Amino acid sequence: MLSTAASTFGRVASRRASTAFNTQRYFHASPECLAKLNVEGLAERVDLAGQNVLMRVDLNVPLSKEDDVTVTDDTRLRSIVPTAKFLLGKGANLILCSHFGRPKGEIIETGKNGRLNPVVPHLKTLLGVDVKKVDDCIGPEVEAAASSMKGGEVLLLENTRFHAGETKNDPTLAEGLGKLADYFVMDAFGTAHRAHSSTAGVASHVKMSAAGYLLDKELKFLQGAVDSPNRPLAAIVGGAKVSTKIPVIESLIKKCDKILIGGGMIFTFYRALGYNTGSSLVEEDMIELAGKLMKQAEEAGVKLILPTDVVLADKFDNDANIKVANATDMDDGWMGLDIGPESIDTFAKEIAECNTIVFNGPMGVFEMSNFAKGTVTIAELLASATQDRGAITIVGGGDSVAAVNQAGLGDKVSHISTGGGASLELLEGKELPGVAVLTEV
Repeated sequence: MLSTAASTFGRVASRRASTAFNTQRYFHASPECLAKLNVEGLAERVDLAGQNVLMRVDLNVPLSKEDDVTVTDDTRLRSIVPTAKFLLGKGANLILCSHFGRPKGEIIETGKNGRLNPVVPHLKTLLGVDVKKVDDCIGPEVEAAASSMKGGEVLLLENTRFHAGETKNDPTLAEGLGKLADYFVMDAFGTAHRAHSSTAGVASHVKMSAAGYLLDKELKFLQGAVDSPNRPLAAIVGGAKVSTKIPVIESLIKKCDKILIGGGMIFTFYRALGYNTGSSLVEEDMIELAGKLMKQAEEAGVKLILPTDVVLADKFDNDANIKVANATDMDDGWMGLDIGPESIDTFAKEIAECNTIVFNGPMGVFEMSNFAKGTVTIAELLASATQDRGAITIVGGGDSVAAVNQAGLGDKVSHISTGGGASLELLEGKELPGVAVLTEV
């Protein structure tokens, strides 16, 4: 244990500290990644010209709060383009299906839980073809629209979650989706950890199912990073609560050489070490478990590194009074909202020693400019690690992805994961339902 926990658990060496540095060596995809059919493999097995292919995508994009129509970030729309264009290039009829928000079985006309109409203009531009849309995702009218498609056309189905059975993996809904196509391509990594009708159930009603480029890449990067990494391997884990990251931290302890902890969760660890945390966020029922995680890391010979200083504020506001304090010397009435400069320097040195780095969760309240330095600096360090020495850097989790993109560094790291919960579950070593159903190679 290093940094703030040093007095309790002592300094331990990494179990693989002697791993030689080699910028040319990259991880290899684990066997599980290679066991499922991908879209190119599907095209090799089947002539897709004139065939209907149902492609599960993630079109759950944010809309402007001003009009509930304007798409404010088209990252997820752009991410489907490679697979979609590949299938269209093979002459396939492309049927796109996606959820949009959480309508919970209700038909909602507009807004973040409404119809998929706002994404149609963007899809037309991105794909360079006309995109027809229907007002349901199953039923006679949808089947008629699907059966009348000609080579290279695109049909967008309505929000799958207008059907309450979608999130329950309703077999009737899955069968209805299966009637639209002979082949299924799963390219919505962000929902691959959900056993829903459109992500898992539908696979039982088509001839073959394959991973799209996006899903295939996610599996190879995320699974490859932890199963067959170019060591040393570091995980930078942030976010507000320990409770949401317990399984992934436990899993990473078994696989990583070092784990760097940031975000609001550090204060629960501090309390486990007996530190005063002022008004900072603490999960009282997780204090004992935080202590156990530190002990597990020590016993495994893994560095679990906590910040040695924090940026404090007298209220949760960007305009609050601010000061930097040692982690062991926080005053009552002050709350920690970012890691401090000494901690940033420590993290930088640790990152510089690693050849594979996974970043999941912000270091502070990055949405407020005065508390964004820790997160932004980590993003810059990862970008430099990749650009300057070829390190594999993977960013997963909605907030950390947003922070990296906000810093304009999305194209400077090795991989930006499109899945929050899916990224975590894959790092935990869980089998994702949307992957398990794909055709074996």
